Amino acid sequence: MSDLGGLAVIFDLDGTLVDSEPNYYEATRRLLARHGVTDYTWAAHERLVGISTLETVALLRDRHRLRTPVAELLAETNRRYLELARTGTRVYPEMRKFVELLAAEGVPTAVASGSSPEAIDAVLAGTGLGAHLRTTVSADEVPRGKPAPDVFLEAAHRLGAAPADCVVLEDAAPGVAAAHAAGMRCIAVPSATARADLFSTAGLLLPGGQAEFTARAAYDWLTSS
Repeated sequence: MSDLGGLAVIFDLDGTLVDSEPNYYEATRRLLARHGVTDYTWAAHERLVGISTLETVALLRDRHRLRTPVAELLAETNRRYLELARTGTRVYPEMRKFVELLAAEGVPTAVASGSSPEAIDAVLAGTGLGAHLRTTVSADEVPRGKPAPDVFLEAAHRLGAAPADCVVLEDAAPGVAAAHAAGMRCIAVPSATARADLFSTAGLLLPGGQAEFTARAAYDWLTSS
C-alpha cells in the first residue's frame, strides 16, 4: 500500500516529463520561416515556455503582424510538432522512474499540459508513458491556460481528487503559479536557468532542474511533507 494516503500527482508534460521543447522550437521556427520570419531564436522560444501552444501562436502572430488566422497557425504548428514528436521524444529517466514508482504504489496520476490533446496523446503513446498516465487534460479543453489554474483543477476533477490533495510537478514559472492558484502543492524542476523568486510558491524547488531530480527523493518528500 502507498504511504501517500489520498494524494494524487499531476504532471506537466513538456520540459517536466519529456524533453520536448526542442521539437516545439523547431516546429515554431519552421512555421514562422514559412511566413517570412527568419530570425526566431531559441532564446525567444525560451521566453514562451510554460504557456499553451494556442497562446504562443497568438502572441507570435501579433508580434510579427501575421495575417493568417490563429486557428490556421495553430493547426500548422501542431501538425509540424506531431511530425517531429513521432520520430522521437526523450523521457527524463528519473521522471519515468517516478511515474512507475507512483503506479506501483497505486497513486492516482494525470498529465495537465498546454499542448494539444493530439500532441499529448502522441508523446505519451510514443514514449510508453501512456501505460501509466491515462488521465490527461489539455489547456485546449479549459477556458484559460497556465498561469490560470483551470487545467490543474480539471485534472483533479477527472481524478476525483480534492485540489488540496494534489501535488503538481512543473518546470516553468507559469505552471508553478497555476498550481499555487489551484491550491495545490508543487515540486518545481526548472527546465532553464530562472530567477528563484519566480518559483517562490513551490513546496519543493530543485534549482538544478532534471540533474537534481530523483524519483526516490521526490517520493520521500511526498511521504514526509
